Amino acid sequence: VQLQASGGGLVQDGGSLRLSCVASGRAFSSYTMGWFRQAPGKEREFVAAIDWSGGYPYYADSVKGRFTISRDNNKNTAYLQMNSLKPEDTAVYYCAVGWPSIPLLDAEYDYWGQGTLVTVSS
Repeated sequence: VQLQASGGGLVQDGGSLRLSCVASGRAFSSYTMGWFRQAPGKEREFVAAIDWSGGYPYYADSVKGRFTISRDNNKNTAYLQMNSLKPEDTAVYYCAVGWPSIPLLDAEYDYWGQGTLVTVSS
């Protein structure tokens, strides 16, 4: 499986961005999709995950109510809609797929995209 993340950029405090992650290779629809982020000087952290059916989204407390994860299995694509962005959301965002027992653990995912940079200015 290969993953291509896109949609990052520079946005002002309070703005919005939508990230996309396109998968190629093996059956995308069977995977759980996760989004993680890594800010400069910090460890990678969980952002959101969604199971293969799209029916069970799961969010980090820090983004709950502001970010929405979704997926379109017909397009082999997952999305992360990010609203009310804050400077502390600045990070490289990574998408990942796998069959995690615990969706918030990055070690549980098998395939990773290259990352897309999100910068939120104050």
